[in-house]
Amino acid sequence: MGHAGYAKGRKPDILCAAISVLTIGTVNSLKDLAGEQLCVAADESTGFLKCDFEGRLQEKSSFLLDSMVYSLENLSREYGEKFLKVKFEEV
Repeated sequence: MGHAGYAKGRKPDILCAAISVLTIGTVNSLKDLAGEQLCVAADESTGFLKCDFEGRLQEKSSFLLDSMVYSLENLSREYGEKFLKVKFEEV
């Protein structure tokens, strides 16, 4: 949720673009490649993306999500938590 702000108003913001590619690509892969039933809400102006799963996750879907988290955590380490904080919440 939110924009990274790494470029400080300059375009393009490479960190925001990387996060978008990872998250949107993962959601598309979950839907189109893994066949998951998803409820997706997004707002480009605020940088919000929410993806709810309908039913139990398949093993391949879990792998896709693990890969996305791994990549986001690497970006957070590289660019700093000031710009990207990966946070987990149990629901």
